[in-house]
Parts: sequence; structure tokens; C-alpha cells
Amino acid sequence: MTKGTSSFGKRHNKTHTLCRRCGRRSLHIQKKECSSCGFPAAKTRKFNWSEKGKRRKTVGTGRMRTLKDIPRRFKNGFQTGEPKNARNVKIMAKTASA
Repeated sequence: MTKGTSSFGKRHNKTHTLCRRCGRRSLHIQKKECSSCGFPAAKTRKFNWSEKGKRRKTVGTGRMRTLKDIPRRFKNGFQTGEPKNARNVKIMAKTASA
């Protein structure tokens, strides 16, 4: 009757499976809760005692599909896609009719 290392060898079932949100093998099957990101909680799991972990998962470490082109769009004044003259004509027409 041992309860330590020797009994761990008799375990066969997987306790964790893949998480839908973070993709890691951290979703506990019985609890249905991810030990990495905290899914299904609305907010992502993060703690101050794990500074390295926060650095790995923070904004800017992934693809940043939309975020990476915002500085460029800001620099140009968030253009709408129509010529600048056409925009001025619309504004003038609105002020003249009002």
C-alpha cells in the first residue's frame, strides 16, 4: 500500500485534453477547466507571480492581424477609401443644406 511514486505508474487515463481557447493540453476533462488560460472563464488566467508566463502570452506575441496596421492607419488619419476631395464636397453639401 504505497501512495507515492510507485502508484503513479499504474495511471493510464488522460486527465487533460486540448483547450479550445489556448490550444494547450491543459483542459481538465472532469473539471472542464483549462489550467493554462482558465477557459471557460471570460477573462484569461494570469498571475503576477509568473512574470515570464505573462510575457509569453501578452499582446504582441502572436499574429496581431488587425493591431499591427493601426499605427500606419493612424499616421494617415484613418482614411476611408474615397478621395479627399470627395469627402470635402460631402461635408460642404451637409453644411449648406442645414
